[in-house]
Amino acid sequence: MTNQIKQQKDSVIVRTENLCKHFGKKCALDDVTIEVSQGRVFGLVGENGAGKTTLIHHILGAYTAEKGSVSVFGLNPVKYSKEVLSRIGYLSETRDLPRWMSIQQLIRYMAAFYPNWDMSYSNQLLEQFELDPKRKIRALSRGELARTGLLVALSHRPELLLLDEPSSGLDPVARMDILSAVVRSVAEEGRTVLFSSHLLDEVERVSDDVCMLHHGRIVMNDSLEEIKSRHHLLELKTNSSKLNFENIPGVIRINAMGHGYRVLYRGNEKEGKEQIEQQGGEIINIAVPSLEEIFIAYVKKQYKE
Repeated sequence: MTNQIKQQKDSVIVRTENLCKHFGKKCALDDVTIEVSQGRVFGLVGENGAGKTTLIHHILGAYTAEKGSVSVFGLNPVKYSKEVLSRIGYLSETRDLPRWMSIQQLIRYMAAFYPNWDMSYSNQLLEQFELDPKRKIRALSRGELARTGLLVALSHRPELLLLDEPSSGLDPVARMDILSAVVRSVAEEGRTVLFSSHLLDEVERVSDDVCMLHHGRIVMNDSLEEIKSRHHLLELKTNSSKLNFENIPGVIRINAMGHGYRVLYRGNEKEGKEQIEQQGGEIINIAVPSLEEIFIAYVKKQYKE
């Protein structure tokens, strides 16, 4: 097992290959292959029910791969659950914390399970997250509960941080607290973060890499930089009835607006502009689309392959 750890590719912390999972007749994951590299923030996006939590549970070793494989730190997380889980910090969407404990009691309780627990760092997070250690878990607001869960996930300085919908139901201020903590943990100590969210603006703000899931299938998986660089939002006007977007490869989505169109184009910006102008369209503006605009276009399948 030790040799297996040493032989892992240092740059890849999590790898799934052709992973499949069904719950009865429902396909939760369909041929999912991802790689999460060391020191990166990996954003897993998709609407509710897309398969994000199911994928995270496979990484945690809670599910056995029905088909395909899962590797975490070069190990099978089901077979070597103790070795894998000791190196992971996990914040669940449901924030499953013992409600009868105080925050202080929770910290002492969790510290007993992790030899690497850093009490000074834990106290630092208490102050940073403005948490009262004497307060009972049951008395915490949703934002305080999320920050407490994040404190517990971070305090043993895990090599891999798994966050399942960390900002679910939180106000914008609490959301930014969590996001800044994630970014800081990666930047300062080279940790690896995988977090899921249906809030694409938040994923776009902090992620290095993005995987888009829809009905259990990957619709896009690349670095955020690469995704943004190959998609362009073209605003154009035309008086021509000859403009046929079907003849323009790379057009993904078209929105009519007044006497013109807003076109999401995938490919070389110059080539797209030339093709539209050749058909009588006049480009009046070119912008970088948001991750949300790109995701919606692919999910709705209003594009030409």
